[in-house]
Amino acid sequence: MPHGPDAGGVLIRQAAPDDAAALADLWNPVIRDTTITFNPVPKSPDDVARMIADRTAAGHGFLVATVATQVAGFATYGQFRGGDGYRHTGEHTVILGPAARGQGVGRAVMEALCAHARTAGMHSLFAGCSAENPGAIAFHTAIGFRPVAVLPQVGRKFDRWIDLHLLQKML
Repeated sequence: MPHGPDAGGVLIRQAAPDDAAALADLWNPVIRDTTITFNPVPKSPDDVARMIADRTAAGHGFLVATVATQVAGFATYGQFRGGDGYRHTGEHTVILGPAARGQGVGRAVMEALCAHARTAGMHSLFAGCSAENPGAIAFHTAIGFRPVAVLPQVGRKFDRWIDLHLLQKML
């Protein structure tokens, strides 16, 4: 699969175990310092390598975006909820390094992820965006996700309750 590079020099490819340390380095500041994710527990390279292996074995995408050979971000998806009835609905995560934001990297990796999900038999993807991350809500809306729900006070981080916005894209 690689896609690209496009005019912006973004190359999208399947994640490999040797990407795990770089991906953890991108993800952990988001986990540690923001409410973009409600998860407070940093990811070790081994955690990320396991996730890459598990998602790949399940037929779900785990894609890496590189710019000038440097890992700039990633996007991955898994089944939205457990149980066979949900097998055609996924939920994704997209994380970009600070230098990649606003440069088209997110759009490129998400286009590739949606194409992967469609090919893998997914009917739709969900984005769960923190209410404290309006940029993520705007980004997802710009790439075709539609707001479907706001779940009040379902996340907790930094000693406060945070709403979760769910957006969905039919593939």
